[in-house]
Amino acid sequence: MPKISPELLSVLRCPVTGSPLLQEGEELVTTVDGPSGEKLRYAIEDGIPLLLPPELLPAAAAAPAFQHDAGRPAAG
Repeated sequence: MPKISPELLSVLRCPVTGSPLLQEGEELVTTVDGPSGEKLRYAIEDGIPLLLPPELLPAAAAAPAFQHDAGRPAAG
């Protein structure tokens, strides 16, 4: 399980509640309850926190990989 550095955790915030996040295993968890009354959880994949609000996860998963890099300039 990759551990998120304390320095990074100190600046990360939940995109929904704005609260600090704590690492629990392979997830980051909010310190404040979300709109549904439960703590929100965000996956960590390959050491990278995926801080998408839960309602955007299906759209992000369905997007082709080339769309994720559309805003980046070509390497040259």
